Amino acid sequence: MISESDVLGALKVVVDPDLHRDIVTLGFVRDVHIEGSTVSFTVNLTTPACPVKEELQLQSEQAVMSLPGVEKVEVKMTAEVRAKPASDKQELIPGVKHCIAIASGKGGVGKSTVTVNLAVALAQAGAKVGLMDADVYGPSIPLMMGAVDEKPFTQGNKILPIRRYGVQMMSLGFLLEEGQAVLWRGPMVAGTVRQLLADVDWGDLDYLLVDLPPGTGDAPMSLAQLAPLTGVVVVSTPHNVAANIAGKSVQLFRRLNAPIMGVVENMGAMTDPVTGEIRRMFFGTSGESLAEQLKVPYLGSVPFDPEIGQSGDAGMPSIVRSPHTEQA
Repeated sequence: MISESDVLGALKVVVDPDLHRDIVTLGFVRDVHIEGSTVSFTVNLTTPACPVKEELQLQSEQAVMSLPGVEKVEVKMTAEVRAKPASDKQELIPGVKHCIAIASGKGGVGKSTVTVNLAVALAQAGAKVGLMDADVYGPSIPLMMGAVDEKPFTQGNKILPIRRYGVQMMSLGFLLEEGQAVLWRGPMVAGTVRQLLADVDWGDLDYLLVDLPPGTGDAPMSLAQLAPLTGVVVVSTPHNVAANIAGKSVQLFRRLNAPIMGVVENMGAMTDPVTGEIRRMFFGTSGESLAEQLKVPYLGSVPFDPEIGQSGDAGMPSIVRSPHTEQA
């Protein structure tokens, strides 16, 4: 007769490749039920965007099917984003489990494009996602998310976020008149970042992504000092100048004790759909080389495609407009 301990013992051969421990020890296995020759259980992961979810599901099924007497296995895959341990900085955004900054050194590398597509992808995977546009010098999130004409409402003493594509968002762009320029001084930038964190009703979120302005100025410093950052994703292009300044951005966050999650290369090599030829826009330091130099993880490359920029201009992120492309 099959027992729960038999099932858990079999599942100990299934190892999460990122955490390097088996799914039983990690506490992922829940609700084991045995009815005759049928075994069902839940594997509860730490993020709905787990890249190896299907692999873990298949391995779990195979492991339990190997037990004598088992004829059918039903595996339910779920996810529950675990919050970071609370810190003194948590009081500004108490309902946010993970605050992730998206940064770059040089402007024009597609940082905001990466941010909006990542936010929508996480929301599509089932996470509760917020998007804060901290690029006070050139807020572009309203345009890229198709909400340029929206104006937020207030409830009590809180601003209610605008919602698009399953993502809650707030940007200074929603609060300014079209074409209005703001003359910024350092203390004003810090105050605005604080307001976007504290005065917006973010509610309960699994992830709050923060789109930072380029460079190493007041906005990234203020965010690192005010918010409990889970980590920073740095966006660069395979271009020597972009890579050089991205390195300075990494050094800034290290000095501020903010964890670096890794480097994303944008506008990387693309494959010609007709000839299959690999084409490159830039021939400088690749994202992978940059990550190796900085001793941080390399998170991957987004191939160059004009359609991605066109999607942003149209207010529809590429992952929504063209979900089956290599870039998505």
